[in-house]
Amino acid sequence: MMQTEELKLTQDWDKVFPKSDKVDHKKVTFANHFGITLAADMYTPKNAEGKLPAIAVSGPFGAVKEQSSGLYAQEMAERGFLTMAFDPSFTGESGGNVRAVNSPDINVEDFQAAVDFLSVQDNVDPERIGIIGICGWGGIALQTAAIDTRIKASVTSTMYDMSRVTGNGYFDANDNEEARHKMRVALNKQRTADFKAGSYAKAGGVVDPLPEDAPKFVKDYYAYYKTPHGYHKRSLNSNSGWNVTAATSLLNTRLFTYTNEIRNAVLVIHGDQAHSCYMSKDAYADMIKGSKYTDNKELLLIPGASHTDLYDQKNIIPFAKMGAFFDKYLK
Repeated sequence: MMQTEELKLTQDWDKVFPKSDKVDHKKVTFANHFGITLAADMYTPKNAEGKLPAIAVSGPFGAVKEQSSGLYAQEMAERGFLTMAFDPSFTGESGGNVRAVNSPDINVEDFQAAVDFLSVQDNVDPERIGIIGICGWGGIALQTAAIDTRIKASVTSTMYDMSRVTGNGYFDANDNEEARHKMRVALNKQRTADFKAGSYAKAGGVVDPLPEDAPKFVKDYYAYYKTPHGYHKRSLNSNSGWNVTAATSLLNTRLFTYTNEIRNAVLVIHGDQAHSCYMSKDAYADMIKGSKYTDNKELLLIPGASHTDLYDQKNIIPFAKMGAFFDKYLK
């Protein structure tokens, strides 16, 4: 029998973005198939009637629903969709006894559990459900779309393929056996140290203090996660980060094996000046390569936009395009 644990949820509006007067908001919880209870913010268009199309949102990787995913959810609710931004397992207000750890398998299940929950809501049409994944959760969204046929439309925004960047390094600079072996040795030494200590060492969130010679994308991360602009007390990226060993399962995993078998619609969005843009370009190319289902796939590059511009810059994020995409495919 599926059971949910009682979570301690704040009822205060503690988002990093202002509350819209066009939508109703409430906290909800639901359990995934691993028995972990997830916390979410549900946004419903004011005075909405009948069964609505619904969208589940998560990301960026290491962020919380009070940051980018909540903004995306609220913006899409203003466009007539019932939306839900959730904290992944082991993070934010969601459950899981070990904190600050991730698993591509469990995280895909998190998205599927969100679809489970939305499918049975009285005011949701279960045949009109979509998902949005931001940053590292863009990769998780694409992987989920490849397994869950209930998802009729998917959007990835400023996507990271966390399996690729973990195993190969940025720009595939460490895509060799020796580099991966060194990482495996370090991770396993840390496991022993953690077990001896009875606690998990943290990797640290976004680097702080910020080195003067830090790459631009690191400075962009700092500007979002470490300043009042986007800082949140429950965000891993804003604070002490993931457990050092959290990347273990990603190191040997490769996402997207069957993405060219996704039959339903996918929109891949990225800034063309983002350091991470190559991940979306390659994921899109892999998705359509040899596929029989290309007419409803699209790659949208935003001129001049950086990676974090698509976190919260409302004048840059193509919300109108996303709305039209979901209107078309969540008929």
